[in-house]
Amino acid sequence: MEKVFLTIIIPCFNEEANLRRGVLKEIYDFLKKKSFSWEAIVSDDGSSDKSRVMVGREIKSWENFKLLENPHGGKPAALLSGIKKATGRYILFTDMDQSTPIGELDKLLPYTDKGYEVIIGSRGLVRKNFPLYRRLGAVAFMTLRRSLILPEISDTQCGFKLFGAEALKKAFPRLEFFEKKEKVSGWKVTSFDVELLHLLKKMGYKIAEVPVSWDDKDVSKEKGGGISRYIRESQEMFGQILRVKLNDMRGRYR
Repeated sequence: MEKVFLTIIIPCFNEEANLRRGVLKEIYDFLKKKSFSWEAIVSDDGSSDKSRVMVGREIKSWENFKLLENPHGGKPAALLSGIKKATGRYILFTDMDQSTPIGELDKLLPYTDKGYEVIIGSRGLVRKNFPLYRRLGAVAFMTLRRSLILPEISDTQCGFKLFGAEALKKAFPRLEFFEKKEKVSGWKVTSFDVELLHLLKKMGYKIAEVPVSWDDKDVSKEKGGGISRYIRESQEMFGQILRVKLNDMRGRYR
């Protein structure tokens, strides 16, 4: 049996509004034209709205699409569930809102022929529909993070990332998130990207950072939103960056 070339993992939590925009059809229409073999996994994180029903109904007749129905555990848990089921040589993370559209994959794929096992999308600081408070926060986050860890990377937080499956399956389960086993409430994102990229770097994998287009298209309200959510997430992420730095100093990532 021929090995699948690419697995696409799409985490999902209360995405009714985005699903109504037809985002999955956009992904499907792009992939079905590709000559390489692929599979797409929608990994639901215990949605409390109608997301699961909507996804199941839409992908029912589509080849190579599947839905994973997970208990609520946060975005990293949903991604790990998808990773465990992935059969592709490469694995792409892409967000349901498609703020970075699936077509940007064409910019990342050429780097697989250049020896890269970690290829990440980079949004830059000029981002469409990006509120001023988030733009200022992004600059502060990037400045602090680069002063402590991964100084060579501009954007660690873009949700559009391509990995060699072998590398990802070694590194992802080692995230501190899975050791803490905390009870998760709401859409728990965390700055797992920073720790993951740092781990992969420590493991000797080259990281390519590729500019991609990004336009905030997330219309979901059920995940909680606005300034209050952004402040809460920012506080958590600053704390997690510090923990990654401390963990590194203690030798956790050797």
